[in-house]
Amino acid sequence: MKILLVDGTVFGEKTGAILRQVEQYIREFNKELELEILYFADLQHQILDGSPLNDDMKKMIQKFEEADGYIIATPIYQASIPGVLKNAFDMINPKAMRYKPVSMVANGGTYQHHLVVENQLRPILDYFRCLVTPNYVYTHASHFDKDNNIIDDAILQRLRELARVFVQYCKLSEPLLNEQVD
Repeated sequence: MKILLVDGTVFGEKTGAILRQVEQYIREFNKELELEILYFADLQHQILDGSPLNDDMKKMIQKFEEADGYIIATPIYQASIPGVLKNAFDMINPKAMRYKPVSMVANGGTYQHHLVVENQLRPILDYFRCLVTPNYVYTHASHFDKDNNIIDDAILQRLRELARVFVQYCKLSEPLLNEQVD
């Protein structure tokens, strides 16, 4: 199975740090999963406005369509997910992510922003009919050191648990991935 770990921002390094930690934990539970981190910062983004898509956006869409599961990482800005992440979701065919496992991780500057994951990101993934794991992890700046390494043991344990549950969702979804989506 191909798993796409999405760093859904063009700024900062904490979401990437979270994804690299989750990637490590997923490998502990299942070495056979093919993992790839997609860093939005490496792409030339364009706004979905009806004009032809550039090569980076076509590549991004293809990676989403070819993946069998996702870890979506997002910072929370102004009590919302970044526009670049929402714009990416707007480009993806609604059937492309159907019945595929997804876990969510996020980070923000205040503890109250954890609700954005439930109130904004989960409904988008529900629209795509993803198999969203019931556990997500929200991190705060205080959970990282000056080099963006996660230093909070409780967060590390929660990320490990997220990876464990995600791997089980991958197993559960395999029969669904082989069926034609109407």
